[in-house]
Amino acid sequence: MREITDSSIQEVREKALLIRRDIIKMLGESGSGHTGGSLSAADILSCLYFWEMQINPQQPHQADRDRFVLSKGHAAPVLYAALAEKGYFQREELDRLRKLGSMLQGHPDMRKVPGVDASTGSLGQGISWAVGMALAGKMDNRNYRVYALLGDGEIEEGLVWEALMAAHHYHLDNLTAFLDHNGLQIDGPIEKVMSPEPVADKFKAFGWETLVIDGHDPHQIMAALNTARTIKGRPTAIIANTVKGKGCSFMENKAEWHGTAPNQEQVALALGELV
Repeated sequence: MREITDSSIQEVREKALLIRRDIIKMLGESGSGHTGGSLSAADILSCLYFWEMQINPQQPHQADRDRFVLSKGHAAPVLYAALAEKGYFQREELDRLRKLGSMLQGHPDMRKVPGVDASTGSLGQGISWAVGMALAGKMDNRNYRVYALLGDGEIEEGLVWEALMAAHHYHLDNLTAFLDHNGLQIDGPIEKVMSPEPVADKFKAFGWETLVIDGHDPHQIMAALNTARTIKGRPTAIIANTVKGKGCSFMENKAEWHGTAPNQEQVALALGELV
């Protein structure tokens, strides 16, 4: 169990703010990319990268490092912002998002980006990567933990549930999956496109320890991560209720910001709110 202190909560809040500002700036510069689902996951990644995970930017391939898999790979901006803030590469690289020759493309590439543990983008496949990594850790008697982030639209993919079933079958208590449960996908509300509800009950039915939290409350995120460390014999799912576009009032809870980048006027407006 890791201690949750006022100073640690304040640090991850500050990092989440910086991550959100970087998301807005890099998407404004690129003119394309996924804004809403990147902003909704900023608090989760802040807690993972600046409080929870045992990682070293100077040794990105260390065998016993904790792993993170961005299963909803289109939310790459939130991962890139966290990695840059952690020191995996120079922050100036963020200005080259989606540009020709840049290592920071629309989906994460583990061959090019330090700190990226899995190349993702095809929805549903990332969680399978994470299951494989966790199983390998068990087979190799390693102590690392594996974390994954799924989108609630993503779990409409059947492959996700095959992976969840395998994780339970192999008793992968070194695996924790977050669900960024913001209720919206590119075509609209998840319950109207292809409802995966009730998601918590489904994760439980597939044998996962299941926690439901406010995905923007660092204390709840940290407490859930601490709980996950105590669970033995099965993986843990953290259903994080979030707001798509969190932090920018004109983006919040609007499906049209799923895959839309802000123009320069909108960038200025968003940065004015993210203070």
